Amino acid sequence: MNKTEIYILSGFLGSGKTTLLKELLIKEKEAGRKVAVLMNEFGSISIDSNEVDKDVPLKELLGGCVCCTIQDKLEAQLQTLLIEENPDVIYLETTGAAHPVETMDTILSPLLAHKLQLKGIITVVDGLQWLNRRELSPIIQQLVLEQVRHANLLIINKQDTLTEEKKARITMEIQGINPFAPALLTNHSKIPYSKIQNIKAHFHKELERTTIKSMQLTSYIYTFQKTISFEKFDDFLRSLPEMIYRIKGYVQFEDSAYPDLFQYSYGTPIFMREEMNLPLNMVFIGENIDWKEIEQKLERL
Repeated sequence: MNKTEIYILSGFLGSGKTTLLKELLIKEKEAGRKVAVLMNEFGSISIDSNEVDKDVPLKELLGGCVCCTIQDKLEAQLQTLLIEENPDVIYLETTGAAHPVETMDTILSPLLAHKLQLKGIITVVDGLQWLNRRELSPIIQQLVLEQVRHANLLIINKQDTLTEEKKARITMEIQGINPFAPALLTNHSKIPYSKIQNIKAHFHKELERTTIKSMQLTSYIYTFQKTISFEKFDDFLRSLPEMIYRIKGYVQFEDSAYPDLFQYSYGTPIFMREEMNLPLNMVFIGENIDWKEIEQKLERL
């Protein structure tokens, strides 16, 4: 079964994400691909969604951020888009306050792992805003840095407001944070469609593994074929490296009639008993992880 591609559009408030989205929708239509949009905004009404053509399937996620308060809504909206529209590609435009790792964690739902292929994180940076970022609060400064660090493609927008010296400075600083992702200077978020297509070169699939080479942040999907011992699973968790940030999925223990929903965040595990049979998929997200070694440990459970 062909998976639906999904791209995350990241970047701080006002950087030009919606302008980029409009450009990408035009390019996708010209390429003959069926495209859908998920748009996340903090407020209770959406303004940017009015910028999307009416013939493009659109789902809105309002009143929170996909990376924290409305994760369940995102999963439900993705399910709806996949069932009702069966698109070739989905673009998720995040709110400017979204952390890319948290957003990636939300998209890689165990229930959707076999239907979606995360193709890349595209971060839009407002050039002048970047130069003035130290005027922001320390928390927001860190968020902006994280959005740059975890990108597969970096778009330095509004270059017409910058001198050649400032362009060079911004490019040097951003490439110093993320030397692996291509950085493009643009106006009005206009980029060649080929740059989007080439993002896929940073990904490869092997043993149900997706690797984002450019940022060393990787995800791994494992499917359990049998029930396992809780004690052995607990030992497995204690052996995990600190750079595994997130785990979520379903695991069924030997003494249980149904699986548990399992979530793990920065070393803290949570188990919730389910009352139905669910696919025993488990999604891992980490940085600089040898997933082959993790897989071997899982096979021994």
